[in-house]
Amino acid sequence: MTYLNLDKSKLVNLEYALYREVLRTNRAGSYSSTTIIGCNTRKYHGALVCPIDHFNGGRFVLLSSLDISLVQHQQVFNLGIHKYQGSHYEPKGHKYLTDFEMDVSPRRVYRVGGMVLSSEQMLVETEEQLLIKVTLEEAHSPTKIRFKPFLAFRSIHELTHQNMVANTRYETVDKGIKIQMYEGFPHLHLQVSNENEFIAVPDWYRGIEYIKEQQRGYPYAEDLFVPGYFELDIKKGDTIIFSASTSEVKPNGLKAKFTRESNKRIPRDTLLNNLLNSAQQFIQRRGDGVKLVAGYHWYNERLRDTLVSLPGLMAYQEDKETYMQILDQAIEDIRRLYIARTDSDLRSGIKDVDVPLWFFHTVQEIEKIYPDLDVCSRYGKVMVEIIQYIMRLSNGVIRLDDSGLIYARQEGVPLTWMDAMVDGQPVNWRPGFTVEVNALWYNALAYYADLCGKKKKHKEADDAIGLLEKVKASFLSLFWNTRGGYLYDYVDGDFRDDSIRPNQVLAASLRYSPLDVEQQKMVLDVVKKELLTSVGLRTLSPSSPQYKGVLEGNQSQRDIALHQGSVFPWLAAFFAEGYLNIHKRGGIQFVKKMLEGFEEEMGDHCLSTISECFNGNPPHLGKGAVSMAWNVAAVIRIIKLIDKYN
Repeated sequence: MTYLNLDKSKLVNLEYALYREVLRTNRAGSYSSTTIIGCNTRKYHGALVCPIDHFNGGRFVLLSSLDISLVQHQQVFNLGIHKYQGSHYEPKGHKYLTDFEMDVSPRRVYRVGGMVLSSEQMLVETEEQLLIKVTLEEAHSPTKIRFKPFLAFRSIHELTHQNMVANTRYETVDKGIKIQMYEGFPHLHLQVSNENEFIAVPDWYRGIEYIKEQQRGYPYAEDLFVPGYFELDIKKGDTIIFSASTSEVKPNGLKAKFTRESNKRIPRDTLLNNLLNSAQQFIQRRGDGVKLVAGYHWYNERLRDTLVSLPGLMAYQEDKETYMQILDQAIEDIRRLYIARTDSDLRSGIKDVDVPLWFFHTVQEIEKIYPDLDVCSRYGKVMVEIIQYIMRLSNGVIRLDDSGLIYARQEGVPLTWMDAMVDGQPVNWRPGFTVEVNALWYNALAYYADLCGKKKKHKEADDAIGLLEKVKASFLSLFWNTRGGYLYDYVDGDFRDDSIRPNQVLAASLRYSPLDVEQQKMVLDVVKKELLTSVGLRTLSPSSPQYKGVLEGNQSQRDIALHQGSVFPWLAAFFAEGYLNIHKRGGIQFVKKMLEGFEEEMGDHCLSTISECFNGNPPHLGKGAVSMAWNVAAVIRIIKLIDKYN
């Protein structure tokens, strides 16, 4: 029985089916992505998308899609689907689709008259290789099957068109062909497990359109090259594997390889298992290095996302070494991007003032997962370096104010995670003292003081505690909104922003809070009333005149709305932790209720993962990137919190 709750009767409904996407990745940096009916709706979609070292590791769509056709009585039934100009879809293979499930791998079942064909696909874990397994479940007459590859050979950020530069010639390999359309690309090897005939019918399919790009205001039409098709006989019960790879493979071993890869996968039979599958998709190994991809399809690694995501992604995982490698790389990045910079560097411009401070929270959470971890020995030095870095900032873009709080201001530059820009200007310019930055600063100092006390480093502990008390008094004096019973979002001079935003939730949920218990509860009550939704926290209360509840339109329109009401799931973990800190076991039922929206999301937008953000207005449709690491990590953390209090 499949876990994902899809309405099978709507698979032929394009409005329903084209909204639901599928994403699979491997550990080598490749991915395969499309919609549940196999119609690409984004330029980022592709059957085999790989990083290419020759182009600095950028991702490139090699195989855009593969049309599968069944032939009986000289009639051809093409199961593929592509969109052309207007609302013209050709062929209309989705009308034969009767079932879609993804318990282990994406599996489609097609019925054409008396023929029933199932199709499954699998990315090989550590290679740039896609395997597509087809099985003829039912047939009453002689049947042939055809595989027609659509080739792109272009960056995920671009589109391709018919041209005279493309090398459309192919070479034969064992049970297949290989082709290299442009210099610098690897050969794409297209091979079949069974004996077949490749019929060369080279042609460009012009004007294939991607409706998501059209909706986003980007160019949305391209031409794809088809070199021909593979044809072979198939009988009832036969299984055939089609392979697309950057290396030549042995076709006779493809069936066994598919089985081996399938046995490695975690069944997607619970919310947690869906999320654990998704969590592993953000890990990317290239050569000796390992990194955490922030999201798909267009994000690479981002330091803040890595630090926020790691604790959730590590929970329930046995591969401690990989995640510690990622954290060690993050430390190198903190030292390079922040600690090593001079004051003059900072004056010339810097973003993400909060990033180094997230390190303390990351280590705190990892310490919960691995209680035997010697935090002082492994991370004490970099903690000292980060605190000293903050302490030496005096009169640049960022400075440590006489109040003990961190002040950051640069004209026209967003310095926090709310960093959307339109026409060269920040949408949410939050200059001065920002609430989450200083909550993180307080947490860092308190954690460091605690560690020093445990290691009997009395002078260091006393120095940290002295500054800590100053920071706490200044924080309460500056940020506490007595009339509203919550925290100002930022303060600059005499201006205090009383917009109800989610950033304050950090001050009420981090391990060390400058707020007393009653103040924490008041903040969480306001956040619960104004910002909490079924899929996370809104970035602005609907009561605000600036609130925008729907994220739509072109890039500028979407960026204007991004942090003015859109919902971000990663913030939900901090709300849940703060709520359980206050209510203990009495809050479990409410936090469990929070998971219901994420349960529904498993069968929506991009299956079994969580989108970048959501509309602030119900029904909270997923928007932005289809899968984000810190969102997946947040829901895993919520599940872990429930386990803890249970």
